[in-house]
Amino acid sequence: MREVVVAAAALGSGLVAGAFAVFSLMVMPALAALPAAAGAAAMQSVNRTAIRPAFLALLFGTGVLCLAAAGAELGSARRPAVLAAAALYVFGVLGVTVGANVPLNDALARLEPGSAGTADHWPGWVRRWTGWNTVRALAAAGAAALLIAAPAG
Repeated sequence: MREVVVAAAALGSGLVAGAFAVFSLMVMPALAALPAAAGAAAMQSVNRTAIRPAFLALLFGTGVLCLAAAGAELGSARRPAVLAAAALYVFGVLGVTVGANVPLNDALARLEPGSAGTADHWPGWVRRWTGWNTVRALAAAGAAALLIAAPAG
């Protein structure tokens, strides 16, 4: 059973890393290239769409799996790698999501896409959100790599 939990945590971490990487590498540059009103409106729509059970289950369920794997591996040889992976995911993905990306999304939601304030705010918002999102992508990828590379135990 421990193997299944570690494998599921690794898979979830990899899927989350991929989703966040696609945003940082392709989606956000595409939205940033649009006029501010169009980019902000598109991102507001993305943010509303993201709050759905499937994505939330993947994002937060992977955190639960990482913690479960860490608990299950306390007495094994792979304990350091699994604990590091869990910490990386919980703090680097979930902590950054709650502490940085969600507040940025909330601030964007309060803006009217066509307003002058949005046009002024949009470029800086894109840079900050993408930077924090890249941290999340790297943390999730790091957690997946640690879980995959952890010696059997």
